[in-house]
Amino acid sequence: MKRIVSISLGSAKRDHQVVREFGGESFSIERIGTDGDKDRAIALIRALDGKVDAFGLGGTDLYIYAGPRRYTFRDTARIAAAARSTPVVDGSGIKNTLERRVISFLQTRHGMNFAGRRVLVVCAVDRFGLAEALAAAGARPVYGDLIYGLGLPLPIRSLRALDRLARIVAPLITRLPTSLFYPVGERQEEIRPRYERYFREAEVVAGDFHFIRRNMPADLAAKTIITNTVTAADEELLRERGVATLVTTTPEMNGRSFGTNVLEAVLVASAGKRPEEMTADQYGRMLDELGIEPRIKALSDKEAQTHG
Repeated sequence: MKRIVSISLGSAKRDHQVVREFGGESFSIERIGTDGDKDRAIALIRALDGKVDAFGLGGTDLYIYAGPRRYTFRDTARIAAAARSTPVVDGSGIKNTLERRVISFLQTRHGMNFAGRRVLVVCAVDRFGLAEALAAAGARPVYGDLIYGLGLPLPIRSLRALDRLARIVAPLITRLPTSLFYPVGERQEEIRPRYERYFREAEVVAGDFHFIRRNMPADLAAKTIITNTVTAADEELLRERGVATLVTTTPEMNGRSFGTNVLEAVLVASAGKRPEEMTADQYGRMLDELGIEPRIKALSDKEAQTHG
C-alpha cells in the first residue's frame, strides 16, 4: 500500500484519513493540519521523509501561474525543501489539467452552458486553468485576485488584464508570507463577508474553497460553486446558504473531497516519478486511466429533482 501524507498549514480540525483504491492499487491518504505553524510542517516533513511515497502541501501554494509563467512562493519553498527524498507537490501540477477538464466535463456530460453567465473566480492566479477554461466557454468573468487576495475593490475582467497584473504583482507577493493574503490555521474557520456585491452578481462562484468560505455572504441562493477541499460540514454550510449545485474538481473520499495536492501526490506516487518528470499529457492520461472525475452534487431540493 502506498502512503500519501498532506501536510497543511490549515486547521487541524479538518484532518482526515482514508484508504482508497486507484487503478487496482491501494493508497493510505492522510491530511495533517499544523494550524499555520510552518516550523511544525517542516518538522513533520523531515520526520516522514523517505517513509512515505509522496507529500502534498496544503493550506498554501508553492507555485502560481499566469499564462506560461510560473512563480514560486519563497516561504513555501522553504517548507518543501525539508524533504530530501520523498516527492513534494502542491497540486499546481494538475490544476491546469484537471480544472480545464472540469469545465469541458460539465458542458459535454451535464449540458451546463457557461456562455454569457456571470462567474466570479475568487483567485485566478491560483486556478489559472479554471479561469482560462471558463473564459473560453464564453463566461463573463470577474477575477477576484485584488478583491479577495489583497482587499482592493478592483475587479479584473479579462485574462489579458490578469496576465499584466501577474507580471507586476506575482514577483512581489511570492516573496511575502502566504498568510498575508491566504487564510491559514484557525482563520480557515472564520467567515468575514467582504465585497458581497461580486458574489451577489455571480451565477457561478469558482476557485479555492477557503477563499470562498472566508469571504462569502449569507445568501448564495441558486448559485453553482466549483471548488475543492470540501468536508461534509462545508456542504451543509453551503446548503444552508442556498447553493443549488456543488462541483468539486476532485472526487469524494469517505464524505469529503481532498485538495488537488493530495490527488497530484497520488498520481506522482502511482507513476513512480519525480514531479518535474511529469507532464500535463501524462497527468491527463492517468486521470482517464484511473477514472477520476469531478463530483457534482445538488444541494437544493429543486436542483436534486432536476438532476433526478
